[in-house]
Amino acid sequence: MYDENGDPHYPLDSWLGFRKKQYYSPLVEIKVAELASDSTYRESSRILREWTAVDISHTTVGTIVRRVGETQAAADKEMMMDLEYAADLPEGKKEVDYLYAEADGVFVRNVKKKKHIEISHGIMYEGWLKSGKRVSLKNPKVIMTTKSVDEFWEEMKAFSANEYALQDTQVISNSDGGAGYSADRFKEIFAQSNYPLLHQLDEYHIQQNLNRTFGYRKNEWKEKIREALKNHDLDRFTLILDTYESQLENDKEIEKVTKFRTYILGHWDFIPDWRNRVDYYPEDARGLGAMESNQRRVTFRMKRRGMHWSKAGAEAMVKIKQGIANRTL
Repeated sequence: MYDENGDPHYPLDSWLGFRKKQYYSPLVEIKVAELASDSTYRESSRILREWTAVDISHTTVGTIVRRVGETQAAADKEMMMDLEYAADLPEGKKEVDYLYAEADGVFVRNVKKKKHIEISHGIMYEGWLKSGKRVSLKNPKVIMTTKSVDEFWEEMKAFSANEYALQDTQVISNSDGGAGYSADRFKEIFAQSNYPLLHQLDEYHIQQNLNRTFGYRKNEWKEKIREALKNHDLDRFTLILDTYESQLENDKEIEKVTKFRTYILGHWDFIPDWRNRVDYYPEDARGLGAMESNQRRVTFRMKRRGMHWSKAGAEAMVKIKQGIANRTL
């Protein structure tokens, strides 16, 4: 049909909200993106063709993934802009006594030879839920992006400010202390809390560095160092490491000890379990370290053998993953 200016229109398409040259409804696009978040584009195309009335190519699946991911990213950017230009923090937010936050980066291969893309991944949660022997996070919220680390922390800051009223909240954070994920970053985004931040060095990465330095098999030196770290005994730690190093003759092994010493001493104040640094903590409180298991939502989909990503494709995929996890897609 034609309007009064002579321009053609499909009234039904206009009423349904279809974009120009859009062949699938928003619901179909979301379901395609959700399917592609767990399967390859070719596999998603095959599943759709065999099990539904939707017959699309793997390239179209990729196009839909980009469009849905970009929409989620645009919503995140809008939230950041609203916070930046707001005179006051948003009202009516959730109040919690404790908030736990973790962050880390994971690399996936770029389409460019010998290049990688870093995915910054953050998670915030309110505690733990126990069902039998199974433990899960309480109300987890996820932030993921391939943009710069600074932009990642801006997203974390905007999300926490829109979700929580943190003035009377004790925030406990956890990371491996790597570049871009230091305790100072957490302090900056949770500065509205009246309580000092409790930061902890990730136990998984401590163990990983122990194994790299002393080997993966159980041995006397490793157990002594582990005990010194558990007791937070700096003199004992230094004595054991010096004694071990004095027996080494291989330059590579000595270099490993030097790196391990630098890493531990650089984060010494954050090694003790946070529960040992406070007078009171919730009965269900546990040690932090949920990030490693949560990284699987990225690695299982994006680090398969032979898989490479463009920057735009990787950003779209992690935003879809984020949207599914937060139920905002």
